Amino acid sequence: MIEPFRVRLGAEVVDDLRSRLRRTRWPEQATSAGWVQGTPLPYAQELCRHWAESYDGAAAEARLNRHPQFRTPIDGLTVHFVHVRSPRRDAVPLLMTHGWPGSVVEFAEVIDPLAAAGFHVVCPSLPGYGFSEKPSAPGWSVHRTADAWAALMARLGYDRFLAQGHDWGTSISTSLAQRHPSRVLGIHLMPPLVAPDPATFADLTAAESAALEALSDDSGDGYSFLHATRPQTIGYGLVDSPAALATWIVEKFHAWTDPRSVLGHDRLIDNLMLYWLPATGASAARMYWESFAEIRALFHDGSTDSVDVPTGCSVFPYEVPRPSRRWAERRFPDIRYWSEPSRGGHFAAFEVPEIFVDEVRACAEVLLSQ
Repeated sequence: MIEPFRVRLGAEVVDDLRSRLRRTRWPEQATSAGWVQGTPLPYAQELCRHWAESYDGAAAEARLNRHPQFRTPIDGLTVHFVHVRSPRRDAVPLLMTHGWPGSVVEFAEVIDPLAAAGFHVVCPSLPGYGFSEKPSAPGWSVHRTADAWAALMARLGYDRFLAQGHDWGTSISTSLAQRHPSRVLGIHLMPPLVAPDPATFADLTAAESAALEALSDDSGDGYSFLHATRPQTIGYGLVDSPAALATWIVEKFHAWTDPRSVLGHDRLIDNLMLYWLPATGASAARMYWESFAEIRALFHDGSTDSVDVPTGCSVFPYEVPRPSRRWAERRFPDIRYWSEPSRGGHFAAFEVPEIFVDEVRACAEVLLSQ
């Protein structure tokens, strides 16, 4: 049972949003300049002013409905997804998974080029994100989500497929490869999640030294510990206040994006709308509560649970972590494609869509040819 879905921005919803933005009670300015204490007050006020006064709801609704969307129940949870079939007869199914604080909006500029290039593109919203249903009980970890994605692809008639992802999408794509290896043609990870290899510490490359230094900086990690331990507490503010939601999320877009990338207010707000409209501030954070301990263990105890499915990796220059190939090969022994693009950060499809499309196409060509 698959039903079409469309985003609707009713006048009542828009009026309420604008009223909340205009009535925001702002804190004082930070005592340090820039972003070191979080989203700066002048930037926050300008973004929220734009959201309240200049963001065109009708145009946004058209953008958010640019591609066909659907919902279907899987494992007791209704899953929202974008699905665009390629006109090519030799097209290959491609499952792309986003993370936090992103959404399927990140893929808006890459779906059509990928479909034209020969991919049937499927982009689901994570459980508790966007217009997927919010879990009402514990258990929706990255592994259960991977099982749900396998069921979704089967329901769409795709017996075998490529899986691509970043952020939580990396972990879910990896889990798909481990739990459903006969279904997965290959995985494309941005980047692969692996611990630095202590055996290399005596002869680190310059890039590996820089990667270790970046990993040692935990000044921006507070959000993840809060999500992983008290998602309900932060959720009250994120669901009630659009200003709180905007500043919480946009701070990460600033921190994790290539400074050369230009993400205007409207594009950032389109992504925010997939958190604001369905009120998913708490439910999205809960993915950390379900799965973050496993991710931390991967980096702290050197876990090397092997992934044997053919693998491709793209490590963008402003991503963290930025593992080297020799680190990654400990966990992914069948790496067939490795690339380090010259531009881009954590949100590559959003930031540098042309480069992202090139990476996916190049990776798929290698994975499918061997």
